[in-house]
Amino acid sequence: MAGSSIGKLLVVTNFGESHGPAIGAVLDGVPPGMKLDVNDIQVELDRRKPGTSRHVTQRKESDTVEILSGLYNGVTTGTPIGLLIRNEDQKSKDYSEIANLYRPAHADWTYAQKYGIRDPRGGGRSSARLTAPTVAAGAIAKKWLKDQFNINIQACLIQLGNIELPINDWKEVDQNSFFCADKEIISQLENFMDSLRKSGDSAGGKVFVKAENVPVGIGQPIYDRLDAELAFAFMGLNAVKGVEIGEGIKAARLKGSQNADQMDSKAKDHFLSNHSGGILGGISTGQTVYATVSIKPTPSIRLPLATLNSQMQDTTVSTKGRHDPCVSIRAVPVLEALMALVLMDLILQNHAQTGW
Repeated sequence: MAGSSIGKLLVVTNFGESHGPAIGAVLDGVPPGMKLDVNDIQVELDRRKPGTSRHVTQRKESDTVEILSGLYNGVTTGTPIGLLIRNEDQKSKDYSEIANLYRPAHADWTYAQKYGIRDPRGGGRSSARLTAPTVAAGAIAKKWLKDQFNINIQACLIQLGNIELPINDWKEVDQNSFFCADKEIISQLENFMDSLRKSGDSAGGKVFVKAENVPVGIGQPIYDRLDAELAFAFMGLNAVKGVEIGEGIKAARLKGSQNADQMDSKAKDHFLSNHSGGILGGISTGQTVYATVSIKPTPSIRLPLATLNSQMQDTTVSTKGRHDPCVSIRAVPVLEALMALVLMDLILQNHAQTGW
């Protein structure tokens, strides 16, 4: 299937299916000489893996990563790095009842119409299970960015359903099951998710993602702009319906005098504000790069929905099995990984053109 790779100098190819024997990724273009072991990758996979709380899918996967190539004596060789994650807890029978039905808001209809065949087991290639290899690949990019430029990438959930989540303490993000930066709101989120699960419905959400210490000058006009590359990568994540860079759609309500990031020689990074999200003309300004990503509700729900079967007859579908009531929660480490992959690829491109 075309469309499974991202990047130009750092090329990442994602492979596998939700209920196949394994999933994985191949990274081509990682520079030689970087120290790397499975623990550098596993720590990120453990943040994303299913079954970590009652608020996410109860599929039990260890998501143990195997490094198949590209290392020698614990150091990258510059050759392709092969990553493998074996599927351990598939329950394909859960999908036998919907094998000939199209779930509304899911990829069932489009996959079937495009290819004339689809894998109904967990959604096949359209499953969020395929975000695990992205996180594994992104872990390598995050380490390289940290080692080379001290770039720090973080994300947190800022909206769950209609509940807005404040960002009060970044240290709290990995201390709760919601990747929330405010511990005072956790009990409200738990009650919301418990009620949501009992109802058989799902909810959407928003994630804020940022990268600190990004050097000035990253990104290439016109079509390889940093903001365009980030939006492209983020929109490639399952269920993402909107990407806002900096002020995003709020900028449409501002006047030029309000939106402009005025400059001052004594100011941090030379700017008095950061409405632009750290990007001007598609090129990083040296400020924090940040974006807000909107994610739709999980389409697989227990509530009956009107649909068609493969014979184009009217019917209803109710999806059983193990699904995230809100995929936005586990999207947090995935969006961090995608930002890391984009930044590393564009930094390598910048080095190739300008020599640094």
